[in-house]
Amino acid sequence: MERIIIEPNDFNSDLIKLWSKKWMLLTSGSYESADYNTMTVGWGSIGVMWNKPFVQVVVRPTRHTFKYMEKYDSFTLTAFPDKYNDKLKYLGTVSGKDENKINKSELTVISSKKISSPGFDEAELIIECKKIYWDDIRPKNFLDNKIDENYNANDYHRIYFGEILLIEGVIKYKK
Repeated sequence: MERIIIEPNDFNSDLIKLWSKKWMLLTSGSYESADYNTMTVGWGSIGVMWNKPFVQVVVRPTRHTFKYMEKYDSFTLTAFPDKYNDKLKYLGTVSGKDENKINKSELTVISSKKISSPGFDEAELIIECKKIYWDDIRPKNFLDNKIDENYNANDYHRIYFGEILLIEGVIKYKK
């Protein structure tokens, strides 16, 4: 799939749909050493913080990808055409500690241009990010008690902010 470089100020997407309907893969690790893992994400944000374009993602400490987010300083977010939804569902429900789920998905891992974490050749959007901040969700700060219903196991997410270093996408993501 042919992608073009998109400047962050020119990135144009229905962000709510991108997170909630399209899903994305969050991948962290090192392409060069073949030490990486991926998971499907549907919660997060994209915007500006500290005068930098950024992505905010959340990962539960119980997820296998968590150790990669802790160990490495970068991550990618990748979005795919709808025909890959079954693969994204698989990658979001099977743990990488139990099997080589990326190989089983038959998606093609590729090196990124600016960071060590890989992307996927089949993606129509690749966002390369360098971690710049993290914090843990604190339930005492919930102003809406219904939020806590998302945490039956008390496995509160860790929040990561990643400065966007590069966006590659198909034309539909450019304004």
